[in-house]
Amino acid sequence: MKKTDLAKSDAKKIMNQMARGPAFGAGAAPAVDKREQRERDRALGLVPFAVKLNGELVARLQALAKERGVDMNQLMDELVRKGLGE
Repeated sequence: MKKTDLAKSDAKKIMNQMARGPAFGAGAAPAVDKREQRERDRALGLVPFAVKLNGELVARLQALAKERGVDMNQLMDELVRKGLGE
């Protein structure tokens, strides 16, 4: 590995640590296996549905979810149902 490549690698590690913050993982819930999560979602009748939205709209949705104290999935479910007249 070249000296410059090593420096880039070190810089990436530092940036990742900074992004995590000082309390990364502190008090976090135990990690759920992705396979287990998919099975739970399937049992609830949930289906993954990916869409691309404008960044400004996503920021507004995230703020609304935080304001209401719900996660993004619950908020989107509510808004789509209202939009469809259910």
